[in-house]
Amino acid sequence: MLETATCPPAGETGIQDTPPPGMRLIKGGAFAMGSANYYPEERPVRRVRVEDFWIDTAPVTNRAFAAFVDATGYRTLAEIAPDPRDYPGMPPERAHPGSLVFRRATAPVPLDDPRRWWSFARGADWRHPTGPDSTLDGLMDHPVVHIAYGDAQAYAAWAGKSLPTEAEWEYAARGGVDGAAFAWGDELAPGGAVLANYWIGRFPVSNHRPGGGYRTTEVGQFPANGYGLFDMIGNVWEWTRDWYALPENLRARGGKQPCCAAADPRGGTLTESIDPREAVRIGRKVVKGGSHLCAENFCQRYRPAARHAQEIDSSTSHIGFRCVVRRKEAVLF
Repeated sequence: MLETATCPPAGETGIQDTPPPGMRLIKGGAFAMGSANYYPEERPVRRVRVEDFWIDTAPVTNRAFAAFVDATGYRTLAEIAPDPRDYPGMPPERAHPGSLVFRRATAPVPLDDPRRWWSFARGADWRHPTGPDSTLDGLMDHPVVHIAYGDAQAYAAWAGKSLPTEAEWEYAARGGVDGAAFAWGDELAPGGAVLANYWIGRFPVSNHRPGGGYRTTEVGQFPANGYGLFDMIGNVWEWTRDWYALPENLRARGGKQPCCAAADPRGGTLTESIDPREAVRIGRKVVKGGSHLCAENFCQRYRPAARHAQEIDSSTSHIGFRCVVRRKEAVLF
């Protein structure tokens, strides 16, 4: 079993050069953030710099999240019925505990309507990843899913950690391979090798992943990147702490393009992150890395530069997270 991060022992203090259990020290530096070759929200490519930080070697697993829940009694957002007063026009069937679950289509469908493969499942949550009758049997070392932003924050606070910024996450995902399309180079499957858990075949109908299946895989099943980190690409999307905004808007707010790499860039504001097309105004954070549902014919976001806006009150069967510790933060170890 891959070693995963645990809660730091009480009473021990100090920031060390040796990583805490289940974490790797990432030496800071400058890199080319973004991509000019895929989706508009990844542009423009800009030079940024991050400071040293530690990051979990893998996404938080069901086993680790269960330890948090056992210790605190925490209930995730998916386990609590939403208040209809917060969501005007909410269908009655949605005013129950539950979450969004991917359902594979039985025949080719238009790819412009996610309702063809997503459905709200009453009783779906981290303990019941595909619905109320499902369990975590055989999944304890898979990434935890059905995690809303607040859930990830709560775990991180309990563990004495934080969520990564978008820049930290992307820098770590690149594994020292600066400017490449993928975390391992410019070819998705070099020599036919499958290096991450993404959809192989025609989404959302047929998946030909080696070993079968089309959902999450155990963390560490695919090769680590150059920094020794697993599943930075594919498997599950991962929350970052940054509010979503378009890079060109961030650059405009900062005035002229700096001559040097921007230090520790942050995302937009809560207001900027809200989708004006939605009737209910919910803030959106950046999620990174793509998931097991990214495919060549749909959502080619199994790349370090890829990014997506996710409402903070939403959970799904393909979103998880991992944590970081920064030198400048006073954290107990």
